[in-house]
Amino acid sequence: MNASLANQVAVVTGAGRGIGRAIAMRLALAGADVVCLARSLDQVEAVAGEARALGRKAWAYALDVSDGAGVSSVCERVLADAGRVDILVNNAGVTRDGLLMRMSDADWDTVLQTNLRGAFLMTRAFSRAFLKQRSGRIINVTSVIGLIGNAGQANYAASKAGLIGFTQSVAREFASRGITVNAIAPGFIGTDMTKELGDELKAEVLKRIPLNRFGEPEDIAEAACYLASPGARYVTGQVLAVDGGMTM
Repeated sequence: MNASLANQVAVVTGAGRGIGRAIAMRLALAGADVVCLARSLDQVEAVAGEARALGRKAWAYALDVSDGAGVSSVCERVLADAGRVDILVNNAGVTRDGLLMRMSDADWDTVLQTNLRGAFLMTRAFSRAFLKQRSGRIINVTSVIGLIGNAGQANYAASKAGLIGFTQSVAREFASRGITVNAIAPGFIGTDMTKELGDELKAEVLKRIPLNRFGEPEDIAEAACYLASPGARYVTGQVLAVDGGMTM
């Protein structure tokens, strides 16, 4: 077992399933204690239990990352319970797909509030702690859709493109304190979200992926573990596409 993250505390949003769960478990495997956040307490309690089975400390909290008061309250509890935070993974995200002309205000707002505002609120809540300890790793999970766009996903693409600009701006602000801020842009990953795609659409998507397969949540988790590790100490403000070559 690689213990490169021993004695560190990692916070992962959207940790109840899919990519978030895989990231939380990979960081735990690397030695980190993990704080698992998601709207469903049952889901994150289960993930925290898996982390504890590896011998790690783990905490679970229910949180809607778009709720400013909720984020402030939970992040205060995290710092009190865990004592510190070394790694923040902003992974929580939602989709509300639809063509622009039919997209409701609510569908636009919900996606931007969770995917972009959520990352802002979480980063701001822990910024004082990171700056004070003069160390930290912030990893934002964006998407290849934020790089290339996609019909029917104007809200999602805008939120994920915004997250890239957010990543690079915060990287510049925090660099002098030894804090790195990077983004991972997953391609099409085999999760509950992509399982809903029809067979015809899946076949179309595969034609655009040189490696000719969908990724796995673990592929994103490995990238997150690298960016959180000592080996990535000189990497900041970057967007790492993990997409089977789709955007090259």
